[in-house]
Amino acid sequence: MKRPNPKILLNGKPQTWLGANFWSASGGPLMWRKYDSDRIGRELDGLLHHGMTVTRSFFYWPDFQPTPDTIDEGLVARFRDFLGRHDTRGMKTIPTFIVGHMSGQNWDPAWREGRDLFSDVWFVARQAWYVRELVSRFHDHPAIVGWLLTNEVPIYADWKHRGASVLDPDVVTSWAQILIDAVRAGGGTQPVGVGDGVFGVEVMGTDNGFRMRDLSPLVDFCGPHVYRMETDQVRQHLGAGFVCDLLHRDGKPVIMEEFGLTSEYTSDENAAHYYRQLLHHSLLAGATGWLAWNNADFDGLVPQAPYTHRPFELHFGLIDKDDQPKPAAREMKAFHEVLNRIDLARCTRPDSRIALVASSFYDNQYPFTEASDGPTLVAILRQAYIAAREADLPVMIVRESDAVAWNPGSVGDLARGAPRGSNMYGRSVPSLSAEDPFDAEVPLTPGQPGPTDSGPGLPSDAALYIVPSTKALTSPTWAQLADLAHGGATVYASYFVGTHLNQRGPWWSNMHELFGVKKQTRYGLVDPIEDDTLEMTFIRDLGDITAGTTLRFAVAGNANSRCYLPVVADGAEVVAVDGRRRPALLMNRFRSGRSVLCTYPIEYMAAETPAVNPEDTWRLYRALAVEAGACPAVTVDSGNISVGEMIHEDGRHFVWFINLSGSNAVATPRISGSSPLVPMGAQGSVTSVSLPPFGVEILERR
Repeated sequence: MKRPNPKILLNGKPQTWLGANFWSASGGPLMWRKYDSDRIGRELDGLLHHGMTVTRSFFYWPDFQPTPDTIDEGLVARFRDFLGRHDTRGMKTIPTFIVGHMSGQNWDPAWREGRDLFSDVWFVARQAWYVRELVSRFHDHPAIVGWLLTNEVPIYADWKHRGASVLDPDVVTSWAQILIDAVRAGGGTQPVGVGDGVFGVEVMGTDNGFRMRDLSPLVDFCGPHVYRMETDQVRQHLGAGFVCDLLHRDGKPVIMEEFGLTSEYTSDENAAHYYRQLLHHSLLAGATGWLAWNNADFDGLVPQAPYTHRPFELHFGLIDKDDQPKPAAREMKAFHEVLNRIDLARCTRPDSRIALVASSFYDNQYPFTEASDGPTLVAILRQAYIAAREADLPVMIVRESDAVAWNPGSVGDLARGAPRGSNMYGRSVPSLSAEDPFDAEVPLTPGQPGPTDSGPGLPSDAALYIVPSTKALTSPTWAQLADLAHGGATVYASYFVGTHLNQRGPWWSNMHELFGVKKQTRYGLVDPIEDDTLEMTFIRDLGDITAGTTLRFAVAGNANSRCYLPVVADGAEVVAVDGRRRPALLMNRFRSGRSVLCTYPIEYMAAETPAVNPEDTWRLYRALAVEAGACPAVTVDSGNISVGEMIHEDGRHFVWFINLSGSNAVATPRISGSSPLVPMGAQGSVTSVSLPPFGVEILERR
């Protein structure tokens, strides 16, 4: 499988963006009123000195469009000076139009008067006029490399719910189309993005109206904003990489449009670790641009909103109040040097033979399903992704929702992820609460869902398919997984019944045939896990795990989800047993492939457990990859060190070793074939790699 790694193109040439979101410390969002040209020059110099050549800039909307049909030409002149200061330094910028929302505060133009941002025809027309007029003034300026429609507009449009289950996706997509058309009408030829932060269903599991599957055909890149709070350090450091891998759609580049942290929340040393880990993991996940939040601290803006009521927003800067770089700025500079040394614009990710399957119940709405399913499945998928990266596996996330075809005019509006509780036309869609254990069949009448008999299916060129802690896939997908196993692939799935009472049980249409077992479950009941730790002892070899090995897994969950699947083998071979000698892992062999069933929701339980990583799921995944013949060329025998690779078009292979832990670590690489590892640009083979806490080492494989 080709792992996407598209680049931003400008005038046909691939670009790598590295920089920061920019507000001058002289005024923050009000910098255009208090414009200090010399200070801005010094602030740009500070970024440039640390390898950052691109800014994301902002038209503060209430000031730039003071009346419905007026652009403030004085501010336009100041913005032109701002662009000139970029150009004289060889720097570039990406202006943002609808601002709107910023740092925990919303600002309306004085003339909005409560009009709906997306559906009021007059108001949308005024936005389009504003965008077109600004683009027409600046479209040919050499400092402009792209455009963004907004800043986190779901929060601006619906601050209480962040758009979740409130904003109509069809209206949102139409609004985006109109504003993008306005950019083009104004003469803008540069790449365009929405700037919404990508907080939608494809990333969060809840639908806020901004669906990448709908917006992707319109935009030139997608730009996640990642500020996740976590309970596990590895999940925190790998979180942005996971989001980047989720967002590779339709060949569109992924830009880390916003990321960073406030000094109020962390020490300088840990801030540097966070930046380093996020930058390198997201690079290996296919990101091609990074814009930190933000350039400067705002100590002089204490009396100004939003900093009055969000004081932590004062200290997100890479440069402090004394114009001195913080450790995070030095990490950006070191990353800039890496990007130059590997020539990232001409690098791609190696192909993968390992598919991590994302259930369509994650990013679709089906009738009689629960709103909580999506976020739960996101957490499970994230944890499975982390285990795979701990095992050095170059997984590719494969969405079932992109693989199944649906009847047009019926489920189409639902399968694309309609708001919970209604379809795109506002018709009511039945749903069940967790307290209601009853279900009912829904006749397939017009406007209601029904899958077609077949669809394009999952990619068929993987050797290993990982289906982690899954309650449900569609029946056609289960059938295809069986075909893939019969055709030579290894199909792994782990049991999970969900977290609520709504049809609690495995929605697996062919469990007995695919996995060679007979389940011993009871209707309406679960089989609780009695122990606080699952001990999985292997009674036969699996991949590089030898018989007699015991893996240990945290046990977690509520009364519904903390359960296992009692089975007896019916054609399958028991590979591992739990501490009570019950089947925990079984393999069903076909003529050339195999299926592997885990009777415990190990990925879900890890996702529910604080400070759990690395945990032994990585060892199981590595063994499955060995069994499937899908291991990468370079691995290490440690879940604390993650290995990744990039390939330059000239044939050089760059290999990353990333220490996921806060301790010193030594890795002894295992290399398939005869290609040695050498220091970048040097001679002499490397047989071991020493890494400081959270350190990164990059070698070449020749």
